[in-house]
Parts: sequence; C-alpha cells; structure tokens
Amino acid sequence: MRSDYLISAEKLTLAYGENKVIISADFEIKPGDFVCVVGANGSGKSTLIKAILGFIKPKSGKIRYATGFSKTEIGYLPQESKIDPNFPATVYEIVLSGTLGQLGLKPFYRPENRTRALEALKSLHIEKLKSKSFGDLSGGQKQKVLLSRALSATSRLLILDEPSNNLDHASRREFYEILKNLNRSGLTIIMITHDLDADDLIGDKILALENGKVSSFSTVDFLRSFK
Repeated sequence: MRSDYLISAEKLTLAYGENKVIISADFEIKPGDFVCVVGANGSGKSTLIKAILGFIKPKSGKIRYATGFSKTEIGYLPQESKIDPNFPATVYEIVLSGTLGQLGLKPFYRPENRTRALEALKSLHIEKLKSKSFGDLSGGQKQKVLLSRALSATSRLLILDEPSNNLDHASRREFYEILKNLNRSGLTIIMITHDLDADDLIGDKILALENGKVSSFSTVDFLRSFK
C-alpha cells in the first residue's frame, strides 16, 4: 500500500471470541476522504469503527495510522448519546468536554481548550446557544451540539455512527450540508449509514461490508452497480 494514508488496514480480522465479523480486510482512508460505511445490520460496521478508534483489538492483521497522527486526534459522534437530557449542563460545557482527551495528566481545561470549543460552536453557527441547557434544545440542535463536541476533539478525522437516525428530513439535509462543508475545508470524515439512497451517500467513497468482506468503491461506481 502507498504511504499517503491517514489510516490503513492490512489483513484486518475482527472477532468476538471465535465469531469473525471482519475477515482479512485491506483498505485505506486518505486525508480529505469522505467515506460512507454501508452494510446490512450485523455486517460489522460499528465493529470496524470501534477498531479504528482503538476500542477493540484486531484478532489478526493491523490498523496503521499515518506518521504524526494518533487515535486521540479522532473526533467521534456515536450512534447513541450517553448524555442525560436532564443533566444540568450548558451547550458550552458539553462541547468543551470534547477536549478532555487533550488534557493529558493535567486536571483543568487550558485556554486553548476553551478556544477550541468556541471555534467548534462557531463553525456550526450555534455559538448563540452556548449558554442554553442541552436538555432544552430541539433534536436537530442537540445533534449539532454533539457534532461540535466531536469537532472540538479534532482537526483531522471525524467518525460518525449513523448520525441522522433521529433527525427529520429537513434537519437531515441541513446536517449533511454541514458535513460536506467540513469535508471541503479539509476534514476527513468516516460515516456509517444504513441508507443506500443517493441523497444519503454524501461521501466520495464507500466501504461496503458483506459476509466479513470489506470492499472499497467510489460512490459513483457503487451507485451505478444498483442501476
């Protein structure tokens, strides 16, 4: 494989016990890619993401990261938020918590962490919400706040696990436009989606999972295969 990757998988096998979910997969994620990960329920989409994040270890094979890039630089928006909507936290506090991985052994937020959180809010044009309670927001607003939290953790790679599941049509379209603009600005994005409609496959590349196999396509070629 060439050396211009951000993340590279080589003969990657992922398993739970003896149950192999991903078998001997090879693929690359390059800087600036927008990759949609697709596959049936149980095909291993979330498992693959967990391996990239370092949450689970490969049974065999390797995941390599580009020189100078670390798993701690990945912003992650999981499918289900673990934030209690009744927890008395402001939007700013939620977004600032995304910088916790940058604190190291230091127990307090530094000025650069606070600046990063404000920049993340501004990038999504929701800085006016920073003093509001997270629990008082609409579904679309909450998803923007959670995206801002993920952005506060990274300037290089954002991973999203089915981020549009709980959004209505209008909010989904707006959310997708935000993601496309972030990608145009240089952010690499990996997004799991269960939708195979052209309107939902908004990335330029596809990783398709089926029967343990991971196949790479351009989005154009993938959609053409369904015609």
